[in-house]
Amino acid sequence: MEIGIVWLIRAAWIAGILPILLALLPFSRLSWYRRTILEFAKRGKILQSSSKKFTVPQKFFCHFYVWAVIWTALLLGTTWMYAYVSTPLISEPFNFPAITSQLTGGSSLFSWQKSHSSGREHRFLVWKAVFLLLLMEVQVLRRLYETIYTFIYSPSARMHFFGYLTGLFFYTAAPLSLCSNCIPEVYHFATNGIAQFIVKGKGQMLDVEVSLLDAVIPLANLGWRQWIGAALFFWGWIHQFRCHQILASLRVPGEQGEEYKIPHGDWFEIVSSPHYLSEIVIYGGLVVASGGEDLTIWLIFGFVVVNLALAAAETHRWYVRKFDNYPRNRFAIIPYIY
Repeated sequence: MEIGIVWLIRAAWIAGILPILLALLPFSRLSWYRRTILEFAKRGKILQSSSKKFTVPQKFFCHFYVWAVIWTALLLGTTWMYAYVSTPLISEPFNFPAITSQLTGGSSLFSWQKSHSSGREHRFLVWKAVFLLLLMEVQVLRRLYETIYTFIYSPSARMHFFGYLTGLFFYTAAPLSLCSNCIPEVYHFATNGIAQFIVKGKGQMLDVEVSLLDAVIPLANLGWRQWIGAALFFWGWIHQFRCHQILASLRVPGEQGEEYKIPHGDWFEIVSSPHYLSEIVIYGGLVVASGGEDLTIWLIFGFVVVNLALAAAETHRWYVRKFDNYPRNRFAIIPYIY
């Protein structure tokens, strides 16, 4: 059952990656297919204002982050409580899987059931999931803040309804993927707790005293890969926040026109879509923090890369067509490469 859930999540990511990856291939015979995929992906300034069929207001981006904050917080809280109650506290750092174990899948979901026989490795997987979900919650909270207080969406700004559904899919599947190593156990833990509450009532439930220090120490003991991943995550996080502020500053509050300006500052000096580049850095940080040994998290990263590469290429072409004085030294999304 557990492996079935994992492979269902992975299949969903692969189904999302392959069509976009095909559209990125530089073959002229695929131009019709590329145009079709782009029609689904366009939004905002690169979507013609007259093309409102099957579109929704771009300000509906807020829906993604409201849902993401609630869903990620639910997974984080439940997983954290499961980790705190079901895995004993240890003061020394966790042992990390050996290189041979990584190569043979010993710490991956291919051998998920083996984690039960290795208590220490199992604790590591559970607390690592808490760590990843905590980073994800930090990301979606900031994005929710930006959609409410930073961005000024034009009343005419639209996005394709398929893109809207894709966003909802992403912010449902991504947090779930980050804890897929232990989600079956967490699910059983939560449902058993709810069942006991219904049957016994609050008065008969076992009291659990939560120590904030005991709930945090295991996260500090995870290891160097988690903290390097977190550093990479926050490097991208800070730059994305700055770039979003730059984009928002180009539009005056209450402005109704469609006058666009060339953004400058921060990573805008090297790429046309630095907010997309920083998103890739953010999810690259999650890959590093995961230890780089979970295929599911690599698939999240792949989905982010192909989606943003496609959108960034179209945005770059729009800038070049729109402005005769657009800086020619800027790349679309990857500095000096693409």
